[in-house]
Amino acid sequence: MISKLLNFLTKFGLPIVAIALIVMAVRYMANAKQRMPVLPPPIQPAANPFSNSVAGAGMVEPETENISIGTPLPGIVWKVCVKVGQHVNAGDPLFEIDDRDKKAELAVRTAMLADAQATLDRLESMPRPEEIPAAEAKVRETKADWDNWAQQTARREKLLPQHATSEEEFLGRKMASEQAQERYNKAVADFNLLKAGAWEPEKQVARSAVQREKAQVQQAQTELERLTVRALVDGDVLQVNVRPGEYVGTIMGASGGPALIVLGATHQLHVRVDIDEYDIPRFVPDAQARAVLKGQSKDFFPLRFVRVEPYVIPKKSLTGDNTERVDTRVLQVIYAVDGPTNNKLFDGQQVDVFIDTSSPKVATKAKVE
Repeated sequence: MISKLLNFLTKFGLPIVAIALIVMAVRYMANAKQRMPVLPPPIQPAANPFSNSVAGAGMVEPETENISIGTPLPGIVWKVCVKVGQHVNAGDPLFEIDDRDKKAELAVRTAMLADAQATLDRLESMPRPEEIPAAEAKVRETKADWDNWAQQTARREKLLPQHATSEEEFLGRKMASEQAQERYNKAVADFNLLKAGAWEPEKQVARSAVQREKAQVQQAQTELERLTVRALVDGDVLQVNVRPGEYVGTIMGASGGPALIVLGATHQLHVRVDIDEYDIPRFVPDAQARAVLKGQSKDFFPLRFVRVEPYVIPKKSLTGDNTERVDTRVLQVIYAVDGPTNNKLFDGQQVDVFIDTSSPKVATKAKVE
C-alpha cells in the first residue's frame, strides 16, 4: 500500500510541484518588471520662475553689511550696555572696559598740567607788585650812599692842596665813592630787570611745557573715552559675544575669536548673491530677480538690483585646509529685498536666487583676481 502511494506521488506530485514553482517564478518576474512608485521629496526644491535664468546662492545681510565691533584697548569688560535685537543710534555706548587705571593716569596728567600752568602764570605775572617798592627803596638807598661818598671825596679833594688831609685818606674816600656808584648802578639794573619781567625764552619754554601737558591730558582723556566702545552708525544689535568680567583683546578673526558685538541696519535687507564665473557672461544687472527660501519653494521675494562688486573672488564654501586649491570663483552681486519680508528673512539666512536672463542687455564684466 505504501509503495503504491509513493509511486503515485512520484508520478503525479512532483510534476504538480514543478508547475507551481514555475508559475510562482513567472509571477515574480512579472512583478519585478513593474516600476517603483515615485515618492515626492521631503522638501520641494525651489522652482525657477523664469524660462531663462542664472541661479546663485544668496546670503541675507543688512544694508550696512555686518559690522563687527571690537575694542581698541584690551582689558576686563566692566559693563555690557546693549542686548540682542536692541536698536542703537550713532554714539550710544555698547560696552565698557575697566577704566580705573586710565582715570588714575588722567589725574596725574591733570596735576602735571596744573603745575606747568602755574609756572607759566608766575613767569607771565612777573614782577610781583610787592617787589617794586623794595627795589625802588634799594635804588634810593644806594643813590644816597653814593651821594654821601661823592661829597666826602669832593671835600677831601679841596683839602688836599692845603695838606689838611692825607693823600691816602683822599684815595680811600674816592675808592669808596666809586664802589657806592657801582652799587647804585647795580640796584638800578636790578630794578629795570625786575620791571622787565621774566625772560621771553623762559616764557616760551613754560608755554611749551603747558602745551605738552595739555596734549598728554587730552591723550589720557581719549584713552579713557576709548574704553567705552560706542556705535558709529545707527543699527540693530545682531550678536553679543561678550559678558561682564571677560577679558577682551584687540584682535578679532581667526586668531582672536568672533566679533564682540555685531551691528547692522536691518530696516532694509540686502541679499549677496554668488554667481558662478561660468554664468557671468549671461548675467544681466538690471534684470528681474527673485529670492526663494530654503525648503519653501512657494515663498518668493522680489529683489531690486543695487550693485555689482566687480572683483571675482574664490568661492567661500571651502574646508579650510591650507593645502586645498580653489577651482571655483564667483561674482558677488548685491540686491535689495524689494517689498515686505513678513518676518521670514533674517540676517545670515541662505536663499536661492534666480535672475532673469531673457533681457538683451549686455552682461557685466568682472575683473578676475
